[in-house]
Amino acid sequence: REHLAESGGGTVQAGGSLRLSCAHSGQLYSGYCMAWFRQSPGKRREGVAAIDTDGTTTYGDSAKGRFTIYQDDDKNTLYLQMSSLKHEDTAMYLCAAEHFGCPAIRANQALGRIPSGDYGYWGQGTQVTVSA
Repeated sequence: REHLAESGGGTVQAGGSLRLSCAHSGQLYSGYCMAWFRQSPGKRREGVAAIDTDGTTTYGDSAKGRFTIYQDDDKNTLYLQMSSLKHEDTAMYLCAAEHFGCPAIRANQALGRIPSGDYGYWGQGTQVTVSA
């Protein structure tokens, strides 16, 4: 069974850094497109960063220049390195994956878009709180 488990969230002061991790089962790795989303109460889910099977990355406007998405093949883990954190980065951060829908994801990534509806597998999320 496919499984995604996020960790690494917490409370950090504005300007600080955090690294989020998403451990995924071996079956849910090879040939899967992966992404990080975030959601705050009352707001729609926002695409933060995505990575294709060939390593191509796409970032949402809020993440550009501050966040980096990458993965460790040996550890079956997806990461999101976040720096220069702002209060508005406070949210629940979720890891997502998709396999058969990767062609549609690639088309959207080419346009700079990361729609949540493209992804079929989701973790439970890890909370990030940035104090002002």
